[in-house]
Amino acid sequence: MEAGNLNPKVDFFFSKATQWKKEYEKLRTLTLSCGLAEELKWGCPCYTHQGNNVVLIHGFKEYCALLFFKGALMGNADGLLIQQTANVQSARQMRFTSLSEVATQEAIIKAHIYEAIEIEKAGLKVTLKKTSDYAIPDEFQQKLDTNPALKTAFETLTPGRQKAYLFHFGQAKQASTRLARVEKFMPKILEGKGLED
Repeated sequence: MEAGNLNPKVDFFFSKATQWKKEYEKLRTLTLSCGLAEELKWGCPCYTHQGNNVVLIHGFKEYCALLFFKGALMGNADGLLIQQTANVQSARQMRFTSLSEVATQEAIIKAHIYEAIEIEKAGLKVTLKKTSDYAIPDEFQQKLDTNPALKTAFETLTPGRQKAYLFHFGQAKQASTRLARVEKFMPKILEGKGLED
């Protein structure tokens, strides 16, 4: 799709919206005015520079947002770029709860979009955590230590699958819950499958 032009494939997102409809339209206009190409990805309007994702429009019950794919590399002096959760490594959101909020922040929004484009042009990359940066919960480590087949199966999983398991196991606050999660997913690990497979 040509930069700055509406993409008819994306229209359905805006036409089906009931909540945030006016906010979405304003964000769409602002984003396209920055010279990005409009595509449909993950069911949402995604704006790209030379085929690389820069920003996405999406919404939730409490707010709508611009999601900057490499937001972690952006300056945030105004404090408007929000990390969704502690585990989101790269993306940052700029959240809105009204059309007037979008309108009053138009210059700031555009400045953030232009900064994100410059980051993409420069080819900058976010340094992501390695699997070894994630703590292995004690309950899982005990199973790995006593079950060589499990250890081998876990080590042959892709790094993304390993991280997903470690994150899922480690999120449980109680040891009994962590152990239950480990035991529940041991068969999948032994089959070489990921958490969501």
